[in-house]
Amino acid sequence: MSTGLTTAPAAAGGTLRLGDDLTVNRLGYGAMRLTGPGFWGEPADPDEAVRVVRRAVELGVNFIDTADAYGPFSSDRIIREALHPYADDLVIATKVGLTRPGPDDWRPVGRPEYLRQQTELNLRHLGLETIDLLQLHRIDPAVPLEDQVGELAELRNEGKVRYIGLSEVTVEELEKARAVTPIVSVQNLYNVAERKSEDVLRYAEQHGLVFIPWFPLAMGQLAGPGSPLEAVLEDHDATPAQLALAWLLRHSPALLPIPGTASVAHLEENVRSTSIQLSDTAYQAVTDAC
Repeated sequence: MSTGLTTAPAAAGGTLRLGDDLTVNRLGYGAMRLTGPGFWGEPADPDEAVRVVRRAVELGVNFIDTADAYGPFSSDRIIREALHPYADDLVIATKVGLTRPGPDDWRPVGRPEYLRQQTELNLRHLGLETIDLLQLHRIDPAVPLEDQVGELAELRNEGKVRYIGLSEVTVEELEKARAVTPIVSVQNLYNVAERKSEDVLRYAEQHGLVFIPWFPLAMGQLAGPGSPLEAVLEDHDATPAQLALAWLLRHSPALLPIPGTASVAHLEENVRSTSIQLSDTAYQAVTDAC
């Protein structure tokens, strides 16, 4: 086990309230990387995957985002192996609504019976009685949104789900869903280089919703060689990945970044971002670099 960090630095990024009664540290962990190539099948190093999840919790991460489509279910099984029985303060979010015919192939299926089936399988694979946050992974254009969100509401009424979120939606779709049932979160593609969902973020701020930016490091493009943030590094004791995450934490109090990785070393690098306080000048420099 790595000894590079010995405390719980994820807490340094502050906290967010999810719904009425769940408080989470503002740097979470996205579990999509706990899979094989094309986000399909088992990871190349299952033991390292288990170590990553355990180390995340040791470092103070208490929000883990997964989905039935990751693997499918590979990430769920690894999370259960690593952490079950779960700590009382650990919040596990998952998603339903995408089916996986093969590697890198994602297709929306929003039929209520499918959403219910996948929710039941999530509960089984994760070893949960109630899912803290169940998100509609994508809206299926072939099924009325009211029917898709309505089924998630039925699952909540049955005690199988605590809170409901949406993923990759517009403000209009978010408002339409909120007319059916309370929504506590939205998960859209968002990072310093990709801000097309800025209007959704501002809506989330105004209405007390949590915004979970997926691909906060742009699939590694903001973290690796050639990152546009390399130009900002000379004035900071940080990596490009840390600057990108620190920017998100500074940009909006509603943001809950969930960087994913299959490496303990990269995990620790990401978590260290919570200790970086960007000045106004540095924040603007990171913004302008992208």
